[in-house]
Amino acid sequence: MNKKISLIRSSHLAEVDYAYAARVPADMDLLFLAGACPLNKEGEVPHANDYDLQAKLCVENMRLVLKESGASLEDVVYTRVLVASQNQSDLVTAWDAIREEFGDHDVPSTLSGVTVLGYTNQLVEIEAIAAVEKRANGEEREVD
Repeated sequence: MNKKISLIRSSHLAEVDYAYAARVPADMDLLFLAGACPLNKEGEVPHANDYDLQAKLCVENMRLVLKESGASLEDVVYTRVLVASQNQSDLVTAWDAIREEFGDHDVPSTLSGVTVLGYTNQLVEIEAIAAVEKRANGEEREVD
């Protein structure tokens, strides 16, 4: 985990598998990511009826954008997970897949069921905010 970011839990609220808040020091830059969608390189949504696989593809795509921005999943300070379903079990399936990908980095998050998402057959989308070391004016981040 990014050592400057503090994930805050509460001893006064229910024990859950995510932090209740994240504190980002003023000397860090914030990255606001567009919603990570389960798109393959052809721009299609695979796994039409599989919440688990679509959630994992969303995280995979998020990892790529974070890497290109000089960040990783450990730099994420907030997510919003959108799941196109009225069934709570589908939301839990997507949530479990995403939490597995984040490992011990139990970032604060909101999980919401929605009626529809932007792409045909899309079931999951993840919005994220990350915090990274501030760069000097005009300095570009290194990308592998």
